[in-house]
Amino acid sequence: MPALSKDSLVVVIGAGAMGAGIAQIAAVAGHPVRLFDTRPGAALAAIDGIAKTLTKLAEKGKMPLEAANHAASRLVAMNALSDAAGAALVVEAIVEDLAAKQGLFAELAAIVGDACILATNTSSISVTAIAKGIPAPQRVVGMHFFNPAPLMALVEVVSGLATAPAIAETVFATAAAWGKVPVHAKSSPGFIVNRVARPYYAEGLRLLQEGAATPATIDALLREAGGFRMGPFELMDLIGHDVNFAVTRSVFDAYFNDPRFLPSLIQQELVAAGRLGRKSGQGFYRYGETPETPEAETLPAGPTPAEVRILGDLGPARGLADRFVAAGIKVVEEGMIPRFPHGAIAVGDVFLALSDGRSATARSAETWGSALVLFDLALDYASCKRIGLACADQTMESNDSAIAVAAGLFQAAGIAVSQLDDIPGLAVLRTVAMLANEAADAVNQGVCSAADADMAMMKGVNYPLGPLAWADRIGIHRVADVLTHLAAHYGEDRYRVSPLIRRKVWSGKGFHD
Repeated sequence: MPALSKDSLVVVIGAGAMGAGIAQIAAVAGHPVRLFDTRPGAALAAIDGIAKTLTKLAEKGKMPLEAANHAASRLVAMNALSDAAGAALVVEAIVEDLAAKQGLFAELAAIVGDACILATNTSSISVTAIAKGIPAPQRVVGMHFFNPAPLMALVEVVSGLATAPAIAETVFATAAAWGKVPVHAKSSPGFIVNRVARPYYAEGLRLLQEGAATPATIDALLREAGGFRMGPFELMDLIGHDVNFAVTRSVFDAYFNDPRFLPSLIQQELVAAGRLGRKSGQGFYRYGETPETPEAETLPAGPTPAEVRILGDLGPARGLADRFVAAGIKVVEEGMIPRFPHGAIAVGDVFLALSDGRSATARSAETWGSALVLFDLALDYASCKRIGLACADQTMESNDSAIAVAAGLFQAAGIAVSQLDDIPGLAVLRTVAMLANEAADAVNQGVCSAADADMAMMKGVNYPLGPLAWADRIGIHRVADVLTHLAAHYGEDRYRVSPLIRRKVWSGKGFHD
């Protein structure tokens, strides 16, 4: 279906930050735009703010001044809902309340024609529920922008049970014409992004709850090894713990208390204390006049080995060998040995292996008395700046020296090292495995395609790689193994493997084959 023509009238209801942002996008795209808000003067104030923003963009050379002036001139404040007559598209960006949205659309249905598309910017409410009782419910669709709307690329186009496919396609094409990256989603709790992103926060909170490391250390590992722009704790502080906790509660409740979405007691305590993050001055970190500058726990320098042995294929970590060579370390390639079927690195009698979701303590029997150190996943071992290590809990004099040997090897290659407690799956690996598992389940349940799941996470929350593309890269069998081992360790359904991942393992095909 083609996009709406540029002469089509777009009406935006709600002149807050999100509504104003959507109005700006539509005006810049060439549409006449009318903006309405029940608060006296709010629409005019928002239009004035948009005009100033566009002027600043022009001054910075990001758009021609003439285009900025023309876009601003296309914005008009509505005095009453009746001014929406003649609209081709109405986008509501009002309070997240089902009754309020249903009431608004019921009023609009009596004003606009049956061909007018009624789009909701809801981030969490069922599009199916919003459309209930609305005349011509097939025209009700989700058009979920991300904040700040003019800057964030993603738009989730959400179809409820009644949404006509042609309407969803028109909104999809229109969002693309507005310079956005649209993805299709079925109306379900959290849609794509707010559902698939839950493990990013949940696994960080569980790591903290179990004493794996400090928030600053976990954040640093997700940034400097995982390639994420922000770690889970600094991101929750930015979002606001009241908002983040409410979304988690909403998804948990909507999925009938599925343990995969279990809220965190730690975050509940922060909300109860009013420590909501940046907006309150304190969350996991302190802000304001005396801000806290948290530092990741980093191991001191260890000895640089003269030689290492690479045993078998290191899989995702094979890029480490080149870094060792570049550091002047002699690398000897040897065949795989049975106790390390997925490859290992040997420095004397210390063995280093990529985590498989088991703890080092659980795997220590494989080493036949040799010291074992597990290392975490990295987005790109050829360029990562930090790595997480863990060793077995058994009381062995060799543990400290083994960690020092492992740290020295990575440090020689220019990689900072943080030690975690012996937690299964470490930090990055278990987080990525759970993100991939949730994305796979969304695909398996028909919420979205694999391509849209990955695009949504990259464009909606700036992930360095789509979770399913990441699963393809490290091996879907490896993701399944990690989840299976986590489930065995915790005895929880939280870590059950998605049926789609199991099918991919059996078929030998990736998500993007």
